[in-house]
Amino acid sequence: MKKGYVVKHRRRRELKTNYRKRLKLLKSGKIRVVVRKSLKHMRVQFIKWTGEGDHTIVQAFSKELAKYGWDHYCGNVPAAYLTGLLAGLKAKKAGIKEGVLDIGLQTSTKGGRIYAALKGVLDAGIHVPHSEEILPSEERIYGKHISEDMEKKVKEVAERIRGAFNGMGS
Repeated sequence: MKKGYVVKHRRRRELKTNYRKRLKLLKSGKIRVVVRKSLKHMRVQFIKWTGEGDHTIVQAFSKELAKYGWDHYCGNVPAAYLTGLLAGLKAKKAGIKEGVLDIGLQTSTKGGRIYAALKGVLDAGIHVPHSEEILPSEERIYGKHISEDMEKKVKEVAERIRGAFNGMGS
């Protein structure tokens, strides 16, 4: 008897999941640092896989930055850095010390928003294997390419975020 056509997994057909890449990440046994971007926002999550599926331990969404005084656009490099910093500090408070970066099917662009979020996670004290050359420059992280006063605002918000977590005994 001849086998017919085998339908691929739904998420594979919809080009939402690369199962080979996912399997490699899961076999590492480490917590995944999942960075997802949209046109207007960034999301950074720390996800642990168990036999029952993925469990989100902590997450940060760029809209949360408003609580710390960020009143600028949430889809740029400085906002991505601050979102990564916020997620990293939440993860550190939850006892996470290391992870592995998961960018999914997004295009990897040297110095882009994904790696700005990674830089924020690294600055929070979480160890994630990476190459220094993919991280954005300090000028881009602090928004000097956007406006001259952006650097002051980014540093101010970063200090507020750190202060909020230092006050919680982390």
